[in-house]
Amino acid sequence: MALSLVNLCAKEVVSNHCASPHWLRWVPSELYGPLLEASLAGCRPLTVGELVQKWPERHLRIGGRRKRGQRPPSRLCVQALLLAVVRGLSEKRCALQVLDLCGLQGDEGPMVDSMGGWSLTIALCTMVVQARAGERKRVCARDRERDQRKRVKEENSDNSDHVEQSLGVFQGPRLANLEKRIETTGMHEKTESGRPPLQVRADIFVNARSWERVFAALNASGPLELQCRYLHVEEISMSSIGTLLGHLPQGGLLGVDVRYSHLGVGGLAQLMHWLAEFPHLRSLCLHYCNLDLRWHQPMYEEALQDLSRGLAQLRGLRRLSLTALRLPGQLRVMLSSLPQPLEVLELPYLSLSLADLSYLSCSHHASSLQQLDLSENRLNGQTLPSVCRLLGRASGSLRHLSMSGCGLSDDLLSQLLPALGSCLALRSFDFALNPLSTASLIKVLRMVARLPFMKQVLYPNPLEDYQPGLPELPSSAQLLDWPLDDLAENNVTGDLLEKILKECGRPDILLTCDLLNYDRELTE
Repeated sequence: MALSLVNLCAKEVVSNHCASPHWLRWVPSELYGPLLEASLAGCRPLTVGELVQKWPERHLRIGGRRKRGQRPPSRLCVQALLLAVVRGLSEKRCALQVLDLCGLQGDEGPMVDSMGGWSLTIALCTMVVQARAGERKRVCARDRERDQRKRVKEENSDNSDHVEQSLGVFQGPRLANLEKRIETTGMHEKTESGRPPLQVRADIFVNARSWERVFAALNASGPLELQCRYLHVEEISMSSIGTLLGHLPQGGLLGVDVRYSHLGVGGLAQLMHWLAEFPHLRSLCLHYCNLDLRWHQPMYEEALQDLSRGLAQLRGLRRLSLTALRLPGQLRVMLSSLPQPLEVLELPYLSLSLADLSYLSCSHHASSLQQLDLSENRLNGQTLPSVCRLLGRASGSLRHLSMSGCGLSDDLLSQLLPALGSCLALRSFDFALNPLSTASLIKVLRMVARLPFMKQVLYPNPLEDYQPGLPELPSSAQLLDWPLDDLAENNVTGDLLEKILKECGRPDILLTCDLLNYDRELTE
């Protein structure tokens, strides 16, 4: 991406931190944004701190969707930014009232310099609590100073006759002026202490170790107010989730992501009841939540009905992601009660049955889907017609399709290709870990080359690339663990597919078989 002249100049200006005292006081407010962007991209934490501490605008957004090749800010830059926000509370030049950090988190790992979601949450909560403690210290110091002034004023009042006699009658007007200045100063301090808190909007990640700190920050009443846009919780109880939701502003929460928590069908229904209090909720993700299903118990059907009624209250929901919930045959219960059609539906590892796929292909969600994930749901000759019907109804809107690990053989894929070719809005197609031959891969590539908006394809290693010994129709787990031969290690298949795309006039499509580094968001 070519940089503009302003961006190039900003990059050069922030490259020398020693010169910042000379140019910072003369910078117009409209150039703070490019300078901060250049400081974050060039990992200049000192300059980041100086700019944020004197931020001239009411709103500052750091984060959001990153462009292709753009890295998240480094850990040092994020720490400098947070420290500067606290320091800016007492800076007269700082006009900041809303700090938006949604989407700021990067990858977290030993070889990654960015700050992950969990670390960023801890840093934010620590900043909010410390700012409250600092505000208390400043208030206490101000109160002590005011009390001291009051005592001085009382002593001067008691000894006014002695003062007038010893200093003369002209001291009276001077004393009146002094009292007026004391009262004016007190009024100014009251105005500063009563200003609204600075809003910090962020995605919050909570687990058992960070729950208490997050809870303390959400309840902190001080110069900073933490507001949650997307709540990610992992391995905490239903009661703790309910407590967190009870302390979040109802108008701000946009999404909830629950992972590895023991919910149960009754707990899931209770969660829907809590979430109904948030009118702007658009996203709900439930990953690997043990529902503790006991099919033989009479309360099971009643719990499912409670769950259906709870989902009916989520009127703004547009994204639903369910991973390994173990609810085969119950997709109608989960989706039919939703009042508005979904735009994003992710159903990996859900053991979808024929009844589930048949309902989905005829549901009110089918024609509105923009993103569909059916990964790790094994398809066969009976279920494939429903999938083809679903793709046909979603052909006008579907932009991202994932069918990894679905057991697609050469024969099944040939039946799927006509429906897939009708999805003209597709931008990405993921069909890794399917037992396909090289000839079938070539057919898929020639078909996706005709889709005008296609940008990225995640393809499987063909069966010819594996070492001998695979069964005739291997599972996705077997394909993942089985060793590849020397030709596959040299990416011979990838070179062949790239050549075919060039022959079709589509060298712009990104091909990859790398499961770990595949990023569907780059297609936007």
